[in-house]
Amino acid sequence: MTERSVGYVETKHHHHLKELFRLVNGDELAGVSIAYETYGKLNSDKSNVILICHALTGDAHAAGWHEGDKKPGWWDIVIGPGKAFDTNKYFVICSNVLGGCKGTTGPASTNPQSGLPYGLSFPRITIEDMVNLQYKLLKNLGISSLYAIAGGSMGGMQVLQWTVSYPDFMKKAIVLASTAISSPQQIAFNEVARQAIIRDPYWNDGDYYGGELPKQGLSLARMIGHITYLSDDSMHDKFGRDTRENEMFQVESYLHHQGDTFTSRFDPNSYLYLTGAVDNFDLSNGFSLAKSFSNIESEFMIISVSSDWLYPSYQSEEIVQALGSNDINVQYRKLISHFGHDAFLLEKGQLNYLLSTFLGHLTVGDVMSEDVSTLREGCTLEEAAQLMILNNATHIPILAASGRITGIVTSWDITRAVANKISSIEKILSRDILTSHPDESLSNAALIMEDNAISALPVVDDRGCLVGILSSDTISAMVGRGAK
Repeated sequence: MTERSVGYVETKHHHHLKELFRLVNGDELAGVSIAYETYGKLNSDKSNVILICHALTGDAHAAGWHEGDKKPGWWDIVIGPGKAFDTNKYFVICSNVLGGCKGTTGPASTNPQSGLPYGLSFPRITIEDMVNLQYKLLKNLGISSLYAIAGGSMGGMQVLQWTVSYPDFMKKAIVLASTAISSPQQIAFNEVARQAIIRDPYWNDGDYYGGELPKQGLSLARMIGHITYLSDDSMHDKFGRDTRENEMFQVESYLHHQGDTFTSRFDPNSYLYLTGAVDNFDLSNGFSLAKSFSNIESEFMIISVSSDWLYPSYQSEEIVQALGSNDINVQYRKLISHFGHDAFLLEKGQLNYLLSTFLGHLTVGDVMSEDVSTLREGCTLEEAAQLMILNNATHIPILAASGRITGIVTSWDITRAVANKISSIEKILSRDILTSHPDESLSNAALIMEDNAISALPVVDDRGCLVGILSSDTISAMVGRGAK
C-alpha cells in the first residue's frame, strides 16, 4: 500500500426500510438497501462532494483496500491523496447501483413479501432508476449538491442522466468512454451475452438460488463482454499468438480465466437486468439529444478512447455537439491508448492529468517556468546559438526593450540557418507567435500546443510582456507523475 492510497476502507449500507422506492415505470420496491463507500472528509459547508458512478460489473469499492484484498478498488489509480480525485481535498462517494449484486437491492435480494429471492420477479429498471436511488442516498446523507460527478461506460450514462434529471445538483460532470444512446451493435453484444446465460441448463428461468448456478452461461457472457473491452492492438501486445503447454492460445486461457473468476462474484440475473438498462438508455427519447440537454447547468468534460470500438469516439462527439448547441461549457479530450474500452480504468497518467486540470482549474501560471532564456531585439545568430547551448534551451523568445515578445527562435531555426548559410537572425525569426496567459486553463494551452505541433508556448501578461514559458516537457512530466 502506497502513501497515495486511501488505506483500508469498509462498505457501508443505507436501508430505506420505512419508505417505498418508486421506479420510473410506476413499480415500487420496499425495504431498498444501497451499498456505498466514502473516501476523504466532508468539509464544513458540504461543498466538496464528488460522486463516482461505476460501470456494468463494478461496485461501491472504487478505491482503497478491504481486508484480504489482493488488489485495490477498481478506480484506485485516480482516487486518493494527491490523485485527480484528491481525498485531501474532496469527499468522494461511490455506491453500488440498483439491480446490482454487491450490497444494493437487486434480483438476488430477498423479496420482503415472499421471503424468497426476487429472481425474475424483480421489476425492470433503468439508468434513471439507478440515479434516483443515488439521489435518495445523498439526501439521506445530508448532501444537497455535488462539486462533481464522474463515471465511465455505464457509469458515464449515469452521469449524463444525473445532469438531465437533476440539472442544478452538480457543478462539474465527467463522462468517460460512454454514450447517450446505446447503439444496435452494443445491444447486439449484450443480447448474445444474455442468451448465453438464459440457455445455460441451470438457469431455471432465473430461479436458481439455493441450487446450481448457471456458471457456464455467465462465464461465457463475461468472455463475450471482455472481448469488447479490449482492442486488436492490446490483444497483440498482451498475447500475440503465444500458446501454453496445453496448446491453448494465451488469449483463450485469459478469457477462460476471466469468465471463471467472474462467476464467483456476480449474479447472472443482475447481468441480465443491468445490460437491459444499458440497452434501453436513450437520452434523446427518440427525438433530439440537444433538446434533452437544454436545461443542463453543469460544466462538462467528455473523454473518449482512441481505440475503443465498443463505445467509439463518435458517440462522445455527438454528446459534445449536443451540449455545445446549448452553449454549455464542454471540454472534449481523447485518450490516446491501445487498451481499448478499458483504457478509462488503466491510463493513469493521462487520466490524472486531464481530470485534475478539469476539477481544479489548473492554470498555465501554476506550472509555467519563469526562468526563461531570452534575447533582446537586434541580437546575432551566434548569440542565440551560444545561449541555447549554455542553458540547454530549444526556444529563445526575442523581447523588445519594453519586455514585449516580438519573436521566437528555435534550435531548428538555428540548424536551418547553418545549413543554408544564413547569417542574419531576422531571416529565421518567427514573428507569428502563439502565446498563452497565466490564468488560461492548462488543458486548453496543452491542446493549442498539440494542435499546432509546438513544444513550447510563451506566456505573456495583458501587455504582451513575457512572464514565463510552458513546455511540452512540463506537461509530459505531469502525466508521468500521474502514472506513479
